[in-house]
Amino acid sequence: MTDRLISPYSGVFFDLDGTLADTAPDLVAAANQLLIARKLEPKPYELLRPRASAGARGLIFGAFAMGTDHPDFNALRDEFFSNYEKALLVNSKLFDGIAHLLDQLDAAQTPWGIITNKSERFTKPLTDLMGLRQRAVATISGDTTPYSKPHPEPILHAARIANVDPTKALYVGDDIRDIVAGRAAGMKTIAAAYGYCGCDEPPQEWGADYLIEHPSELMQIIYPSRDMTSI
Repeated sequence: MTDRLISPYSGVFFDLDGTLADTAPDLVAAANQLLIARKLEPKPYELLRPRASAGARGLIFGAFAMGTDHPDFNALRDEFFSNYEKALLVNSKLFDGIAHLLDQLDAAQTPWGIITNKSERFTKPLTDLMGLRQRAVATISGDTTPYSKPHPEPILHAARIANVDPTKALYVGDDIRDIVAGRAAGMKTIAAAYGYCGCDEPPQEWGADYLIEHPSELMQIIYPSRDMTSI
């Protein structure tokens, strides 16, 4: 019989892309399809991967050096969305260690949820297919509330649904917007340096309470009093 895991935190919330799931392969593929359709060379995966955390905006900029003010941006964005919607879960998968972590959270009855800037059009089917939404106490998309991160409202909304005091919860993300939003919501924050980290500032400068290089480090933060060698 194993000891019950006890955490000082009443809930744990995660960003989706680049934190819980490595979705960059399918996002980059959708962007490269835009180039291929125009008889242009696809961009190397390594070049576009960091831009996955910024979604269509970041990937279109990486592929075409085109900002949102360009007259062709909206048409490219809609085409990107169509490409992505048709192939949401081809090569995307949970990061190594995440499945085990979520099992431990469930076993310890520690509520966990998802807060992403991805629109519900993609969040709902993707998290359903990955078996996440059925388990999460809350799944908040970028259009669930009138705001998206770095505004704290999506995080506060998730905490209300979960009946969790945000000042006693954790938020984990791989973008500076995650850390800004989490801190504004009163949560302790964890910067996931293993994710996409596509902004100019390195994760060490985001002001997070913790910085991790691998999801396995989350267990030591969430359940600090437990001997992790026995898990």
